[in-house]
Amino acid sequence: MDEKLLSAHGLSLQEYKRIVQLIGREPNEVELGIFGALWSEHCSYKSSKPFLKVFPTEAPWVLQGPGENAGVVEIDDKYAVAFKIESHNHPSYIEPFHGAATGVGGIIRDILSMGARPICAFDSLRFGDPRNDGKRKAIKDSKPLVHGVVKGIGFYGNCIGVPTVGGEVVFDEVYAGNPLVNAFCLGILKKDKIFRAKATKIGQKMVMVGSATGRDGIHGATMASAEFSEETEEKRPNVQIGDPFFGKRLIECTLEVMEKNLIVGCQDFGAAGLAGSTSEFGSKSKMGVKIYLENVPLREEGMTPYEILLSESQERMLYAVDEDKVDKVIKIAKWYGLEAAVIGETTDTNRMEVFYKGEKVADLPISAIVDNAPVYNRPRKKPEYIEKTKVFNQNLLPEVNLKDSIKRVISSPTIAKKEWVYRQYDHEVGINTVVKPGSDSAILRIKWSVKPEIKSEKAIAISSDGNGRWVYLDPYEGGKRVVVEAVRNLYITGAKPLAITDCLNWGNPENPEIMWQFEQATKGMAEACKYLNVPVISGNVSLYNETVIENERKNIYPTPIVVAVGVLDSPQEAISSFYQNPEDIIILIGEVNKEPTINGSEYLKEIHNKVEGAIPPVNLELELKLSNFFRENRSIIKSAHDVSDGGLITSLLESAFSEENTFGIDVNIETNYRPDFELFDEMRTLIVLTVSKENLEDFIQRLENSQIAYKILGKVIKEPYLNLKIGKYEIREDMETLRKLWESTLPSMLE
Repeated sequence: MDEKLLSAHGLSLQEYKRIVQLIGREPNEVELGIFGALWSEHCSYKSSKPFLKVFPTEAPWVLQGPGENAGVVEIDDKYAVAFKIESHNHPSYIEPFHGAATGVGGIIRDILSMGARPICAFDSLRFGDPRNDGKRKAIKDSKPLVHGVVKGIGFYGNCIGVPTVGGEVVFDEVYAGNPLVNAFCLGILKKDKIFRAKATKIGQKMVMVGSATGRDGIHGATMASAEFSEETEEKRPNVQIGDPFFGKRLIECTLEVMEKNLIVGCQDFGAAGLAGSTSEFGSKSKMGVKIYLENVPLREEGMTPYEILLSESQERMLYAVDEDKVDKVIKIAKWYGLEAAVIGETTDTNRMEVFYKGEKVADLPISAIVDNAPVYNRPRKKPEYIEKTKVFNQNLLPEVNLKDSIKRVISSPTIAKKEWVYRQYDHEVGINTVVKPGSDSAILRIKWSVKPEIKSEKAIAISSDGNGRWVYLDPYEGGKRVVVEAVRNLYITGAKPLAITDCLNWGNPENPEIMWQFEQATKGMAEACKYLNVPVISGNVSLYNETVIENERKNIYPTPIVVAVGVLDSPQEAISSFYQNPEDIIILIGEVNKEPTINGSEYLKEIHNKVEGAIPPVNLELELKLSNFFRENRSIIKSAHDVSDGGLITSLLESAFSEENTFGIDVNIETNYRPDFELFDEMRTLIVLTVSKENLEDFIQRLENSQIAYKILGKVIKEPYLNLKIGKYEIREDMETLRKLWESTLPSMLE
């Protein structure tokens, strides 16, 4: 077999020999394409699968865990939510607008296929530092990538009517050649009406509904499973093109045939296109499938069976339908202006048989395609840099101008306000967004006037996090911290954390150091999930996030993006991230007496140009105690904001910058440590909250009863000034000046 042909399909010679052994003969060209797509890292998880088994996946409220298009958790006695996150990293570098747009479209269809109405989206983005544009060799500038990705997300979400209610954006040079575009979607459904990607009996028809099939996206899954190089631009044809207007019609059509009980199963067309959706359908149904390619609606002439099978054209769904209901399904699809056709049926053969105009072009055991993909136990080796970075001693750092450092940290691109990004998204369509982007968590009421009407007294809280720098410095402890940060952002709003979904963005798995990072991080994440009782119910792995320039390999930081979902009894119970009234008392709770460290902090990177230091263990016992405390005492907490990226000073300032007001703060921070360490430490479990003067005594008693340490820092003031006393320093600064710095950084860099 020609090794160049195998390489084009993402297959090794050893894998080809395995294919021949499994099917008992040489595969033809179409069959080779099927294996290339379904055995790709993107589809088969052949390098990561062994390590994902450590995650907890069950809880009494989990109705569907990993293994379907999305996970599902119940939120009350009637409703459940389905949610998932996925990556579209490589397509978004090659074609930023369409790569990001189709990432949003794909995750929306994953949620839809479970029987859920998609009600909101999140996005977690990573780009190179725009301040370095024009200085890189053979790598695109970050600014046009940011513009293209943000426009693509906004275009698709705005047009399809699914609000983007939150997310995060990080700028770091390690992502310059390989940006991360991770898209999340959540939908609402009746908990007794979950659909899955499976048929229920032999002879059911497979009905394809949605857009016609073109040549876009062929080899998309294979492309997503390879590193970048100077030839990356040649992969543009592998990027799909989305149509959100078709997507909206597909949502309404799918929900209607589900509500009328006209279909029994549903699968979206994602990676590997028709080959992927039909073979996975057969595998999950424990049946075979017959496919008739001449029935597939096409939008381009002369398409070959290979192209029809592997096209990743967007806005397509596959339904399992009883024969007597096919005409009704097709009639409804046509009413919505969608293409619809019977393209196959389930069989008792456990084989995937593909026909084109009477000729059988592929005949494969489904187990060989889906279940028997190779699983690698790749070598793992602890990177040498780990021990080197731990040697860092913060006490040897020179002292700096404290006021200047505060300004530089809050105006760094990662910390600065992201309004430039989220103002391009419609985050209020559906008028159910209670807490808008910019807070620790997005909060949504559950009330949609659709047929059937969706209405619950509950509210949903959603947060995301993924500090790759922490995980780079210590994959195990960093992995724990990423989960904890996402969960903490939920509980400080008063929500009960329910579950998480994750997207594990890593470098090349063939590098033993990368796989060591992966193994350690998943173990750390799993420990945090188990302790905090937040199972992982869905997710995605994206490997080969590295760029090869002149034989030099540049890997991203190991970056697990975690989106956590929780529930509140009502929207009114949500605790704000922002100060509410002058004279409210500012209190710091948590590890207030623990020695601070600036290891791995934004301050260390921005001010001292270092990414170093050991990552101390996070206190999971304290996190669980604080989670319970917030739910029990949310009625008297006026605001709460956790201390994370940018440290304590960033948390204090951000809480003053609400959309409605700019408050001042008058704080006195007593410390036995260097003031810059106290202000910029990101490693302790700390939360800045406010209570009214009237409730202060009662609140302090509750903290003491719960054995939670605290410090009263000061109060909120009406005059917009920062009055900060810490150690020997006294700083007074106009809050509007600080707010302007925080708000103007990204527009000035990107517009």
